[in-house]
Amino acid sequence: MDAHERPDAWAWLPHAILWAGIAVIAFPLYLAFVASTLPPSAVAQAPMPMLPGADFLSNYQTALSTGSTFRMSPPVSSMMWNSLVMALVITFGKILISIISAYAVVFFRFPGRMAAFWLIFITLMLPVEVRIIPTYEVVSDMGLINTFAGLTVPLIASATATLLFRQFFLTIPDEYVEAAKIDGAGPLRFFWDVVLPLSKTNIAALFVILFIYGWNQYLWPLLITTDQNMDTIVLGIKKMIGTGDAQTEWHLVMATTILAMLPPVLVVVLMQKWFVKGLVETEK
Repeated sequence: MDAHERPDAWAWLPHAILWAGIAVIAFPLYLAFVASTLPPSAVAQAPMPMLPGADFLSNYQTALSTGSTFRMSPPVSSMMWNSLVMALVITFGKILISIISAYAVVFFRFPGRMAAFWLIFITLMLPVEVRIIPTYEVVSDMGLINTFAGLTVPLIASATATLLFRQFFLTIPDEYVEAAKIDGAGPLRFFWDVVLPLSKTNIAALFVILFIYGWNQYLWPLLITTDQNMDTIVLGIKKMIGTGDAQTEWHLVMATTILAMLPPVLVVVLMQKWFVKGLVETEK
């Protein structure tokens, strides 16, 4: 047998490591799912049953339509709607503002062009926590507390997305620009017919990343909302968990947690192909 055709005795090791990693990540999720299908008494007992129970439909229906009765939380359906609106507005807002600002920096020549870009880039060095107090003060002065505008507008600017679009636009050949000028295409026509189609895989990849970013927001909704009807799903899960001797309906908390995972997972699964292409390929 040729040495190149001889089976590797250690070929199983990478697969074993991969499956071990999957088990470590998936086991807590499995426990959360099992807890979401059990009655409260079964969740509280030690050890908790390791197989799903018979209360799957009732627990999820209660979570979606009623929420936690002990913690007086809003229905999960309402919180998921708030999170969906917040995630989509943040995602589309970031992409729109970033692609326009990167297009202006790359394809227009105006005084202070690079200074404007570096001012945008420098904001990457400031963590969100540093900007929380002044941002909250501005939103409060504008009367945007407990509004979707207050939840989303302060978060739609993105230096990271602007940087990524700029780096991509710099790879577009100059011949495309010259050909567009010869054909009489203006800046808007060039952007719509050339730049935007070339950027679709990058937009798709950023959509996945930014949607998860917007969906998982916790600190900003915690500060900007005082009305329970404006709670997002991540904030709602935290409020459903009691502190000290407060009673917690863990079966509903786990059901809410599983439901909170579904939209991001669905986005990743549906856009996986575009996401990978946006990271490793270009359309040029």
